Amino acid sequence: MYRFLLTPRWLAAAALTVAASVVMVLLGNWQLHRYHERSAINHRIDAADSAPAIPLTSVLVKPAAAGTLGARPGEDQAWTKVTVTGRYDATHEIQARGRTVESKVGFEIVTPLVLPDGTAVLIDRGWVPSRDGDAISPPVASPPPAGDVTVVGQLHLSESHPSAVSRRDGRLDTRRISLPRLAKEMPYPVYGAYVLQSDPAEGFSRIPIDHEDSWQNGGYAVQWWMFAVMALLAYGWQARREAQGDTPKKRVDRVAAADERGKPVPTSRVPD
Repeated sequence: MYRFLLTPRWLAAAALTVAASVVMVLLGNWQLHRYHERSAINHRIDAADSAPAIPLTSVLVKPAAAGTLGARPGEDQAWTKVTVTGRYDATHEIQARGRTVESKVGFEIVTPLVLPDGTAVLIDRGWVPSRDGDAISPPVASPPPAGDVTVVGQLHLSESHPSAVSRRDGRLDTRRISLPRLAKEMPYPVYGAYVLQSDPAEGFSRIPIDHEDSWQNGGYAVQWWMFAVMALLAYGWQARREAQGDTPKKRVDRVAAADERGKPVPTSRVPD
């Protein structure tokens, strides 16, 4: 009954269906992996407020040479709550322009904190508005405190798509906080992640940390798996129809058939 499945046409259809299903299952597995990764990030974000801070030097690899960046930490270390002690270097302070907090455009003020061993980590001290409330005028930001300070915050990985760095308003000015590019402007080795300060000084707003949309990846995983099952079911349904002879019938041209028999074409007649 199903011997037709061994014909070249059906064997090719079977191979295509299985290959498509395998690809869709793999895509679903990849989305599930992303779901677990993003869920772990959300867990670290939620747990950071109550978790004890650990020394930054126990998480990040020490950078080697001045003007260079230390090793970039893994994704699983993002948002780790850390503590670090050093002295702020206001002469190399950075303003990241065009940053939005609560629908307001302003600046993030990032200041190098120099550790006792001569290395430095960039500290995002928070968000401040511009002088005139626009995205162009200089930011209104108080200078960092002098002397030794201890900062507690969460690790933030370097931002992608680096932008140009220039001097403006007495600070280094940039659009993106790209650590590889900013490290070249520093006279000391720089750690491979920066820190969002948990308790900014007066006049600064804390940088909000957005949660990852992990449920979207979970939904995509289920969708891909369903598509794989549907492809196999569609193949089985077509095979069953073929086995039962349930194939579309050839349409008959009644005019041509009547001409061949030499008979008039039957028409419907309305009773008198």
